[in-house]
Amino acid sequence: MIESLTALLSPDRVLTGDVHLAAYESDGLTAFRAKPRAVVVPETGQEVVKVVQWCRQHAVPFVARGSGTSLSGGSLPVEEGIVITLNRLNRILEIDPVDRVAVVEPGVINLDVSRAAEPHGLHFAPDPSSQTICTIGGNVAFNSGGAHCLKYGMTSNHVLGMKAVLGSGELVEFGGRSREQVGPDFTGLFCGSEGLFGVGLEFTLRLLPKAECFHTVLVGYHSLEEAGHAVSEIIDSGLLPGALEIMDSLAIEAAEAAVACGYPVGAEAVLIVELEGPVEKVAAERVRLEKVLEATRSFETRVAADPVERMTIWKGRKSAFSAVGRLSPDFIVQDGVVPRNRLGEALRRIGELSAETGLRVANVFHAGDGNLHPLILYDGREEEGLERAEELAGRILEMCVEMGGSITGEHGVGMEKRDYLPGMFSPYDIEVMKRVRTAFDPDKVANPGKMFPGREAPSLSQSGLHPLEEAGIISRE
Repeated sequence: MIESLTALLSPDRVLTGDVHLAAYESDGLTAFRAKPRAVVVPETGQEVVKVVQWCRQHAVPFVARGSGTSLSGGSLPVEEGIVITLNRLNRILEIDPVDRVAVVEPGVINLDVSRAAEPHGLHFAPDPSSQTICTIGGNVAFNSGGAHCLKYGMTSNHVLGMKAVLGSGELVEFGGRSREQVGPDFTGLFCGSEGLFGVGLEFTLRLLPKAECFHTVLVGYHSLEEAGHAVSEIIDSGLLPGALEIMDSLAIEAAEAAVACGYPVGAEAVLIVELEGPVEKVAAERVRLEKVLEATRSFETRVAADPVERMTIWKGRKSAFSAVGRLSPDFIVQDGVVPRNRLGEALRRIGELSAETGLRVANVFHAGDGNLHPLILYDGREEEGLERAEELAGRILEMCVEMGGSITGEHGVGMEKRDYLPGMFSPYDIEVMKRVRTAFDPDKVANPGKMFPGREAPSLSQSGLHPLEEAGIISRE
């Protein structure tokens, strides 16, 4: 069967050797693994279409993959399926400074869009922590956010149109350059669909003017609760910062060890506040922000004096996930949302769960919209180490739902959280979601086993049950 696939592409772009396949067995959620049958490396959108049509014809499941940075197992391969890697579809096809749009292929790196738009005074607003390596295709699939989503919104707010090949093999085009669309918002529907509908081939993105100036403030607090209270005070004042980020002491320790970012010594939490916009507007907001922060219980406030100091402050925050690897052999990055007014309560509860389970948790989060990113530290060499960490992660997700929040803010459901979906949605809600998916991919060949619990879920390891299945934490039932 693979021989017929090589007829579509040159043989050197259909990889079947163990060495090649090993590089694609996992994604950013390294606790999971699966060996694909083959990895194909298309170079054009038309080649992607041919491969998807081949998959449907031969009933072979496929997973589209960019840089593989998914932290929920969303780009995990399907055993006996194929991986369609999109890294060579990395062309920025157009930057239009008049209409303020960019047209790009799915393998384009997030930050490269802003770099290409910079000479025109424009930028692409979504800025996930992995923006130096994650791709636009992945951003759309998981509706990524970032530190500045409080002000600018998620990826879905910046995608005007797209071309895609559906799981059915049909080529479609939704939306376009116009901000006004007719009919159902299929472009928006694709954002966050996690690859279950098909493969995006080309995206028309909204570009925004770069801010004239930034005012970046680093504030130290003796407790997480005080930092959380400061966030409420800032929002209640009517200010809408570009970003509001909090890191706790464990995350601070990791960031300092990794990049020496100069965060306040002895802080139990740091708050990063960034104002941005026209010079006059930022100057006025700066005065208001200073008054708000003076009324909070901070013990140190530092204002970035220049772009270099601003980047140093942000470097600590952006490196937090990877930096935690210096503190623990293994860790899980979780992603949930709680209402902003329950942020302090959620953090206290996470602390209690950490003490109860004996597992350390580093908290890094987008405080402005209540998007939590607890990093659960564990040692996979210990008996049931992974299972204990996943169980704690699950209890945190359940807490988020109980508080009126969500099991994901920007990382998606993927493989890891699929069994928690029924905690958020009724059986009928999930059935409607499945019907929508089937309309685009009637044979369910596109990224099966993700998002929805059920029997279509693939095996999670190369030999029998995955440890999490044995522990009863996840299942295919």
